Amino acid sequence: MNNLNDPPGWNFGPDRRGDGDSNKWNYALLVPVLGLAAFHWIWTRKSKREIGEVKAGYARDLTAVSNRLERKYRQVVTESRRAAARVELDLEKERQRAQGYRQAVHSQGQQLLEERKRLQEERQALEEEKQRVAQRGAAAVLLEDALGRESERQASAAAVLSEFEAGLVERQSSFCNAFLPRKWRLEMERDLLNRAAAEPLAAELNMESDLEDIFRNDRHCDVLTGDKRKNGSLMWLYLRFWQLQVTLQKHKRAQESLLGVKPNQK
Repeated sequence: MNNLNDPPGWNFGPDRRGDGDSNKWNYALLVPVLGLAAFHWIWTRKSKREIGEVKAGYARDLTAVSNRLERKYRQVVTESRRAAARVELDLEKERQRAQGYRQAVHSQGQQLLEERKRLQEERQALEEEKQRVAQRGAAAVLLEDALGRESERQASAAAVLSEFEAGLVERQSSFCNAFLPRKWRLEMERDLLNRAAAEPLAAELNMESDLEDIFRNDRHCDVLTGDKRKNGSLMWLYLRFWQLQVTLQKHKRAQESLLGVKPNQK
């Protein structure tokens, strides 16, 4: 009967030959295998720990970068909204200013049109009076003489108005040119006001206050054609108004001169 406790060829049993060398080689191979297994286990565990630390560090860095980008994004959005609000406020102010200017120009235009209509009516009345005087014989000659004398004065007045017109054209051109210094325009305005204060015709026409009104309210600029004479709106209305006043004064003085001669002729 076989003995299971003593199987034949058992590696760990004593060598049947009695020398024991085979057992020594078996133990010698087992130790490196166990050492490699232990090293692999330690290395694997350490690698997993390092990988976990790297992943945790990467997650922290990613979270920090995400938070920083989020704060930066919110800051940019806030600044953009503030800038948009400022721009909207500025646009609203400009719209209100433009509306106020349009209303002022419209009101001034209406007043000038009414004044022009009144002057035309007075001129028409003077022309009719002139015709009636002309029909009365010798009085027509006196009227023609009076108008002739007043024509010289009117020509002088027209020259003065022409000088003011040239000055206003240059002043408006300076106002419409954003590259010219503001002090140049202010110097032109002071020069025109000084001339208006020193010129007798300007005093008769009350041009000084009209010039100040032009400087405050006339902001029209023609940026498409570049023609200086197309700049300005209110100033051209005033120039036409002054010309009509000069013509009206001419006829009034002629009429007064004619009426002053009549009593001496009787």
